[in-house]
Amino acid sequence: MERCFLALGSNLGDREAHLRDGLAELDARGVHVVRSASVYSTEPKDVPSQPWFLNTAAEAETRLEPADLLRTCLSIERQHLRRRSTPKGPRTLDIDIILYGDRVVRTADLTIPHPRYTRRRFVLEPLAEIAPGAIDPIAGRTVGELLATLDDDAGVTVCRRPLYPCHSTQRRP
Repeated sequence: MERCFLALGSNLGDREAHLRDGLAELDARGVHVVRSASVYSTEPKDVPSQPWFLNTAAEAETRLEPADLLRTCLSIERQHLRRRSTPKGPRTLDIDIILYGDRVVRTADLTIPHPRYTRRRFVLEPLAEIAPGAIDPIAGRTVGELLATLDDDAGVTVCRRPLYPCHSTQRRP
């Protein structure tokens, strides 16, 4: 099993339900969600004229290889009617792979660590809540260190408790 960290966001429809269902669907598809961060209300970063987001992060374990994990995330997004008509525009559900063990992946379809997460408070705040000691394999710095030195003043506030706490101490096969 490989430990990975995912970021989830939604700013259309029942945002909290999209996040909660996304976490449950990951868990049902071979991506065991160990825990999730609190839910954060976050200001849109790149396209400001859209609704505010709800964001969270999840720690998970999986046997899926990174490309298969990406396909799983995209499939769940499609199930939630995610449309990609406007780059960085409104979305029902977005699931990004932030870290996958200590692997560095660079393909035409996938980059791990996520290429922009170190510059985004809406990703680093929830990620630091659950994994401040996780190390970025490229920067060689912890998530907590990245957050402490972040130059991003976007609005990010905790608004709800975690949606997906670990309910069992047993590991799944």
